[in-house]
Amino acid sequence: MPAHTAIYTDNNSSKTELAKKILKGAAPEPLAFLNGKRGVFFSNTSLGAFLEAEARYDLSGLNLGNRTLKSLSSGERKKALLLHLFQQNPDFMILDDLFNNLDQASRQALKSELKSRANRILLLQFLSRAEDLLPYIEQRAQLSGSRIIGFPNYTPPSPGTLLEVYKRELPPAPVPEVSLPDVLIEFRNVDLSYQSSRILHKINWRIEKGDFWELRGPNGSGKTSLITMIIGDNPKAYGTELYLFGTRKGSGESVWDIKEKIGYFTPALTDRFRGNHSAEAMLISGLLDSVGLYTKPTDQQRLLAGRWLELLGLSDLGNVLFGKLSQGHQRLLMCARAMIKHPPVLILDEPTAGLDESSAALLIALVRKMAAESQTAIIFVSHRKEPGLQASKVLELRPGDEGSRGIIHYTDQT
Repeated sequence: MPAHTAIYTDNNSSKTELAKKILKGAAPEPLAFLNGKRGVFFSNTSLGAFLEAEARYDLSGLNLGNRTLKSLSSGERKKALLLHLFQQNPDFMILDDLFNNLDQASRQALKSELKSRANRILLLQFLSRAEDLLPYIEQRAQLSGSRIIGFPNYTPPSPGTLLEVYKRELPPAPVPEVSLPDVLIEFRNVDLSYQSSRILHKINWRIEKGDFWELRGPNGSGKTSLITMIIGDNPKAYGTELYLFGTRKGSGESVWDIKEKIGYFTPALTDRFRGNHSAEAMLISGLLDSVGLYTKPTDQQRLLAGRWLELLGLSDLGNVLFGKLSQGHQRLLMCARAMIKHPPVLILDEPTAGLDESSAALLIALVRKMAAESQTAIIFVSHRKEPGLQASKVLELRPGDEGSRGIIHYTDQT
């Protein structure tokens, strides 16, 4: 059997087109050894199609027994798809960013599952982060645009942390800071459960002005539940001792009162955006709490957006449609959009998911700069320990029988 192979990709690689060619039996050199063989494709896109089928028809098409795909954790979903693909007895399997959004335990479970079958099926791994390389890969190459280079002994360069890449000062807030208490958010012995499932147990967490937090925890530990309680999207927050900007949750504040004080970004916001707006317009829309710009901007708004574009090194792309930008540039802009008003709290939920090494390092450098040069309290959520992030405080969720407890670490990286 030919050797297992890894293809390193970046956010400009034409990996979807390459996968289609390979599956049609038209693999280019040096992957021509796949031609004439039957393959299957594992990707987040194909997993999403099963989720959509389940939402529409109450049947995903995967063999899950009495469970639904929606009820499974991210790791369980990916394992279910892998097993479904293995049942088709293919000659080879293309794995596209297999470990995105997975904790270490879920990663190890998938690695073990693949290793048990690696002597019977050829694996072609697409990956954007070097740490995700399967240990039994024997050949490596890079996909540069649509060209395969460096085969079979490609070694990816280390991008470093790029901490000095942003030379300009952080643009100022468009309006003076509103008067708020030093403690912006506080959880006091907060429990959370859904029916018989206990999610959080006695969470005590205080977020103050200028804090820089990293929120860690395995899949299913309650990170998303914590975030939705803060941003007002979780009705379970009512009745708990959760204080937002000096007011106990449920004391008469509206969801919009809360949301206007919080900047929030998750890659799903970018994935759902389909409008024809320029990079400049997307930045300005952050001032108006809309995704896309639907009114004529003022001169002051355009000036502020211009300063952010200069900081990001994207001044030449201000008039380019947002959808035409690279994924890395889109993420930088959306993080800047969430920060443009200098909100009291900025939540970045898995902002580096799916990014290549260099794009992730650029985004981490931007987050570090925003934390150092503002009074905004930043909460960075990720399954991956990002080099160079150096948040000063960490809330780690550790699952238990009664729900996840919160363990606080101080990293002395201020």
